[in-house]
Amino acid sequence: MILAKVVGTVVTTISHPDFKNRRLLVVQPLILEGDKPDEDFIALDCTHAGIGDTVLINREGGGARQVLNNPDAPVISVIVGIVDSVYVI
Repeated sequence: MILAKVVGTVVTTISHPDFKNRRLLVVQPLILEGDKPDEDFIALDCTHAGIGDTVLINREGGGARQVLNNPDAPVISVIVGIVDSVYVI
């Protein structure tokens, strides 16, 4: 699981049947100060998140397929929650 900020959306004219009625969002992983930034990536949205939202992402294929309840889905990253606040101690 990772925390990320939604920074964009992906528009497709044709998509895989397992992606029907779900959006693809571009997310940027959140890092602690001084850490090396990770690359942005695409995640399948199951929460109706929007640009600017902080989200919790399951970025492991087996777990992502369990969220979708489809063992054959071609997915690695799924947004599973919208985060209200983060506190770093």
